[in-house]
Amino acid sequence: MIRLNFTTSFDEIYTQMICCANPPAGLRAMDEVEAAKQSAGIAACDFVTSGMDVGLGTGSTVKHTVIELGRRMAEEGLEIRGVPTSIETEKLARSLGIPILEWDQVGRLAVTIDGADEFDSNFHLIKGGGGALTREKIVAQVSDSMVVVTDPRKDVPTLGDFPLPVEVIHFGWEVTSRHLQEICPGPAIRRGGSEPLITDNGNFIIDCSFGPTITDPIALESEIRNIAGVVEVGLFTNMADAVVIGSDAGTEVRIKPDGRLS
Repeated sequence: MIRLNFTTSFDEIYTQMICCANPPAGLRAMDEVEAAKQSAGIAACDFVTSGMDVGLGTGSTVKHTVIELGRRMAEEGLEIRGVPTSIETEKLARSLGIPILEWDQVGRLAVTIDGADEFDSNFHLIKGGGGALTREKIVAQVSDSMVVVTDPRKDVPTLGDFPLPVEVIHFGWEVTSRHLQEICPGPAIRRGGSEPLITDNGNFIIDCSFGPTITDPIALESEIRNIAGVVEVGLFTNMADAVVIGSDAGTEVRIKPDGRLS
């Protein structure tokens, strides 16, 4: 757990997140993964300059971005305002002194930085492992560019090995789930089972196990969104402009050739 107070330095925050004295082998591997996420999260901050309004994503990698943006504001004079994609991110941003915009103050955002559960060579994404897919897509769609922070495990030739999250309303969710099951080759299961996850919007998540079969994510996104009761689907197509990949070998930045940052 990260414990923040008004005297906590940014170095102390990072130490809490990735360090453990004399860890066993399993924890060392976890530390390496966390260090790679930190590397990607920090590198993505180079897409942000003073005066920008920035979408602040949700997840274990982008939290490093939020922390680094807070550090740059406190120590380097960076001036930004943020729009968080989840209650969790909002709490973190506020604790770091990042000003939060209300939606009636938002025109366009210069950039959104967010994570992904999978991405392919066309920069299509699966998102929603943290349950914030609807808010993440709202923020991404009002942004002039989208930067994704991730690690090499998420780079796939075909989307779908990660179960596709679909946010649905409570009313008739059983019927909505059956409709999803009709088009999903694997199980379509409400996340949390008998103690279901409730999203920040008060809805359920149905995780759809397509396997690596999503060869046309644009068509599938449209098909799922046409099902009554579906709020949003975790396919983010033609939205990402850059992917920042952290690994033990360093940080790689891929720019979409025909994207908004090319």
